[in-house]
Amino acid sequence: MPQTWHDRHLESYTLGQRVADSTARLLGSWPFIIGQTLFIALWVVLNLVAWMRHWDPYPFILLNLMFSVQAAYAGPVLMMSQNRQAERDRFQAQSDYETNVKAEKKIEEIQTALARLEENVQYTCDLLGRK
Repeated sequence: MPQTWHDRHLESYTLGQRVADSTARLLGSWPFIIGQTLFIALWVVLNLVAWMRHWDPYPFILLNLMFSVQAAYAGPVLMMSQNRQAERDRFQAQSDYETNVKAEKKIEEIQTALARLEENVQYTCDLLGRK
């Protein structure tokens, strides 16, 4: 079975590109948002009502630091994935263009063949004296 442009494009990905795309899919998913929301809620509750020790008392500086680190890494990874999507779109546009050029050439060949057939039919009708 011949490969599609999408298959060929996916094969050209490096390990880093695949990791960036997987990370972007994870960060943009409901399970991640729900999980992170539950983690934050648990963090806040445990630090507000901790019986023995508040490891990150209000205003939750450690939690803010963790979010800063997460954003520092997530931002560039998401940009890499977006760049890859733009590259994929360019690849698809080029493939579509090549397909359209081939289709246009075939259509022109068919039109030329039909015009020749029409001329032959007209010539034959003229020879036989028909209209």
